[in-house]
Amino acid sequence: MRKVDLLKELGALYKPSGNRPVLVEVPKMNYLAIDGKGDPNTSVEYRDSIQALFSVSYTLKFRIKRGEYAIDYRVMPLEGLWWADDMNSFTEGKKEEWKWTSMIAQPDFITEELVEAALAKLKEKGLPALPKVRYEAYEEGLSAQILHVGPFSEEGPTIRRLHGFIEQSGRTRRGKHHEIYMSDVRRAAPSRLKTIIRQPVG
Repeated sequence: MRKVDLLKELGALYKPSGNRPVLVEVPKMNYLAIDGKGDPNTSVEYRDSIQALFSVSYTLKFRIKRGEYAIDYRVMPLEGLWWADDMNSFTEGKKEEWKWTSMIAQPDFITEELVEAALAKLKEKGLPALPKVRYEAYEEGLSAQILHVGPFSEEGPTIRRLHGFIEQSGRTRRGKHHEIYMSDVRRAAPSRLKTIIRQPVG
């Protein structure tokens, strides 16, 4: 059986060393994604989106492993794009006004047809966010990123370091604030949570 590990293949993007900001080139990748709005700490919509994304991702994984593909691969971590119509709401922490896209990257052998089959298989489970799942390509290109270790609520200084690095590099921010959640929040202590913070630049 062939084994695939995108975390290793894309190590520069998903396994940064230390907590120094760096520039990376992010290629076009395919994702399962769901859009929503509201405070991620209290939003049922946000919780439902995560449940649906991981349910589809693991259904795909087992289909590929047991089917004619015979490929075993690791499900990628949850990622999130974050923004607000009024970015002051975002920087001031008015989370009820935040908008987000929750997403999970998929290997390149996952096709739209396979996704549709996984969605059909899961339909009987009645997952509230399942109809919102879409499969699409997303490309960020040149980006700056940094590893944050600690609670999500303490990301502020790390984000400011990243933005300062971008300015000092003579570049400008573009696109959406991007976070990649490398830890399982159900098991890791808040002080040990690892989050990659990424910002596309121009």
